[in-house]
Amino acid sequence: MAEDYRPQRKQTPREQALKLFPWICAHCGREFDGKKLSQLTVHHKDHNHQNNPPDGSNWELLCLYCHDNEHQRYQAVDAPGEAIPAPQQNPPSPFTPFARLAALLKRPT
Repeated sequence: MAEDYRPQRKQTPREQALKLFPWICAHCGREFDGKKLSQLTVHHKDHNHQNNPPDGSNWELLCLYCHDNEHQRYQAVDAPGEAIPAPQQNPPSPFTPFARLAALLKRPT
């Protein structure tokens, strides 16, 4: 059997991120599989495309819409004299299903 001596191609950040993370948009929570997987992109959290740690700590998977929205937010504030806000590590969730659970459990029936 002949061995393949071709040098291994370096994987792109997207290929690596798809192996590391579940196929879910980190912002909207939409799940992807099959043909729709092409709509899931890798986003560099610090916006530095040269910062590609092998553990994926600078990446998050975003759908095309959330990825575009993320970059539009930074372009809108990228005006002279205005500071660019740091990306949020854990954006607040608008929905908290168990927010009132403690109060409901304490309520007499």
